[in-house]
Formats: sequence, structure tokens, C-alpha cells
Amino acid sequence: MPQMLDSLPVLYRGLLPDFFRAEIPNEEKATCSSCAMCPSSAQGAVESVDGVSRLFRPDTKCCTYYPKLPNYLVGALLSDTRDELGEGQRRVGEKIASHVGVTPQWLRPSARYNLLYRNSRQFFGRAVSMRCPYFEEQQGGCTIWPFREAVCSTFFCKYVAGADGRKLWMTFKMYLALAEIQLSRYAVLQLLPEYVLAGRDKPDLAETPTLEDLDDKPLPEKEYAVLWRQWAGREVEFYRACYDTIRALSPEQVEKIMGLDGVIELKVLEKSLRDAVAPALPKVLKLNPEATVKWLADGSVALGAYSEYDAVALPGVAYSLLVEFTGREPVSAVRERLREEKHADLHEDILLELYRHRILTEA
Repeated sequence: MPQMLDSLPVLYRGLLPDFFRAEIPNEEKATCSSCAMCPSSAQGAVESVDGVSRLFRPDTKCCTYYPKLPNYLVGALLSDTRDELGEGQRRVGEKIASHVGVTPQWLRPSARYNLLYRNSRQFFGRAVSMRCPYFEEQQGGCTIWPFREAVCSTFFCKYVAGADGRKLWMTFKMYLALAEIQLSRYAVLQLLPEYVLAGRDKPDLAETPTLEDLDDKPLPEKEYAVLWRQWAGREVEFYRACYDTIRALSPEQVEKIMGLDGVIELKVLEKSLRDAVAPALPKVLKLNPEATVKWLADGSVALGAYSEYDAVALPGVAYSLLVEFTGREPVSAVRERLREEKHADLHEDILLELYRHRILTEA
């Protein structure tokens, strides 16, 4: 299995604690090069259990999300000399030159984009208007992938460990998001302390689009100059300096910068990893009353529970066995009764897989 660090930009190898060298499930169900959610790659798969199509467009895939890049990752990209990153550097350079969503801490989408993202339905993977500006349509890939942020590093449409896998990657994302916040703040504090001391590093939880945001226009020139102070017009140099500042840190310094919140998030992540890698089958199971059931033309049945993207197809006869799991008796007793009365059995490995997908749940 790959290490946790393998899913992250190389920069983090020298920053994060040894825990991140632990092995993590290889998400082989989520195939990005031949997108598992696009019609051409999903032949034979269960498209939808509840009747709502969620297949992705080939010219968007799951990249209908605009990442918020921390300053040090922007600087890492701009400092890289590899030719294959030229297009990504060009696009980021255009973004910086536009002054739209360009701050000392982040290279981010506008409040208008965030407003649309939070309040739109069933657009994910399907709306060209929400496509990431760093997505390369011809090859169907990311132009800044080696320097992707927390969301892009941890999102998968399907998980080999089912609900436990999703929880693992979600807690991984929470830890990385905290790291991005704290490390980007630290970098700004070293290079432009006035920004932090004025509280500009605090998230605007009630973010409201300004007139400029609604028209995708930059801040007025005077406001932008106040924001960047002596670094105005030298943003590329600033981001590179942020990268140099962060890559010089030791894991011990990073742990201190992350603080108590980092300690807590790491503990949660450690538990999530254990649950995903070494799950235990509960002693008492019941068929999830909220699972969606769809009978297919060939007599098999598709069930969905933990994810709208990841249904499980079973032989129709298997469903008549699953309904016997009512949560009123141990799994061992149910299996024994099925063997005696129906001359059938569901192997423990099958039960574990159904539990991971939360088709069977702990009573």
C-alpha cells in the first residue's frame, strides 16, 4: 500500500511527523486517468440507485472545484524548474496579474464563486461554468497537480474501504486544511507582519460578495496597495519567499505552529486510519433502513448507503438474506439460522464489505 505522504506535495515530506509514513489504502476504484464517473468508463457500473444521474462530464471530471492555494504552495510551484509545469505556472501567473482573489495568504476563488458553489445543487462534476481554472481540457488533467491543496489531495469519488475510507480521507483533509491555514499565517507573519496583526488572516465566515467580486474584478488599486504594502507588484517574489520560509521548518517547528488543534486533529486521523485499515465487524448488524435499493433488469439488486457515487450490486437472492439481519441477534446466530433454514450463508468477508458500505450497520 502507498504511504500517506504519497498523496501529498513533496514539500510535506520534510514537514510532517513520521505518522504520515504509515500505509494507507490504495484507492484503485477512483481512477482519474480514465474517470470512473464518466459515461465512457462507467459501462457496466451502477450509474444511480435513486434514479438521479450523477455521472461526470469528461471535460470537467470532478474538477468542478476552484482550489484555494496557500501562499507557500504557490511559491513552490513558481520556484519549480520542470518544463511540464510551464502551463500551470502560466495560469497561476495570469491569476496573480489579474489581482482577483490574490492575497498574501491565499490565491483563492472570488466570493462570487464560493457563493455559487455553496448554493448550487447537483452541479458537481457536471457544470462547465464551475470548472477549475487549472484544469487542462485536452488531456483531462491538472496543470498544478504536484502542488495541489488539501481538498484536491484527499477527494475520491469511491473508496475501497467504503464509509471508513471516506472518513479517513475527510479527517486527512481536515488536518491538511489546518496545516495550510497555520503555515500560510506563519509565512505571512515573517514577511508581512502587518497583515496578521491587522487580523486579515482570520477567515470571513460570513463572506459576502463585494461589487468587485460580483463582476470578477480586482480590488480598487488603493485597497490592493494597502493589502500588499511593500510587496505590491512583487507578489511572485513574495510567494517564493513564503515557500522558502516554510520548507526551512523542521517537523518539530511545524508541530508547534499547528498547536493543540493540530494534536487533536492528528489523534482523530490516527483513529480513522485504524478503522480503515483494520476494520472490525460488529457483533450485531442490521440492514440499514436508509439504504436505497434498486432492482436491475438481470434480477440483481443494487444498494447504496454511504455514498451517492458508490453503489454495490448483489445477486437478487442475497437481498433475501440481508433482510434477516434485524439487529435483534448476533451475526453468528443469524448466519447459523440461515445455514439451517435456507441452506445459505454470507461469508464474513462479504458481511464486512457490506458493513463498510453501511448497507449493514451496527445495531
